[in-house]
Amino acid sequence: MSTELDVFVKESLAQGLERSAIREVLLRAGWREDELTTALSAYAEIDFPVPVPRPKPYLQAREAFLYLVSFIALYVTAFSLITLIFGFIDKTFPDPLSHGGGLGGIRMALASIIVTFPVYLFLMWRLTKDAAVYPERRQSRLRKWLTYFTLVVASSIIAGDLITLLAKLLGGDLSAPFILKVLTILLVVGSIFGYYLWDLRQSEKVDQQ
Repeated sequence: MSTELDVFVKESLAQGLERSAIREVLLRAGWREDELTTALSAYAEIDFPVPVPRPKPYLQAREAFLYLVSFIALYVTAFSLITLIFGFIDKTFPDPLSHGGGLGGIRMALASIIVTFPVYLFLMWRLTKDAAVYPERRQSRLRKWLTYFTLVVASSIIAGDLITLLAKLLGGDLSAPFILKVLTILLVVGSIFGYYLWDLRQSEKVDQQ
């Protein structure tokens, strides 16, 4: 955070100015919304003669481990789910020229989901519970970086999926298995993108309060 911005916010709060007025004048001066949210959230909304600083959010090794493992479990679960559905599609619409993995690939994908999805749910429950007790932990940089990374990867996959669909459509080479696989990717990856975009917006709303 900019030193000038922090000093301005601290002095303005010390003079008793409303947070909304401070935010408005800084926005007019050209500061970004996220910068103002960070600067204002650094001080607690407590009735005291001088601004009361909040404890700065930090990420312990345990939390870093939980975040990293939870996102890895998410990626493995998503990939395995897509692989599993692809396997069922190939079984429903067999291609005599294809030499796919057959039941072995389906079993491996199912086993991966059985292991990783409960791990993801448990870790997310744990992290959400911790954030409810310590709201400042939702501001952890690692969490936000992993969230943005997930959104970037998901949006890239969705864009590539749609480009492939359009290319096949223009070439008149559409088939039922191909369409089902495209829809599978859109459904799985799109659900992940939608959830984390919603979660990010909820986090920003909490920060602005």
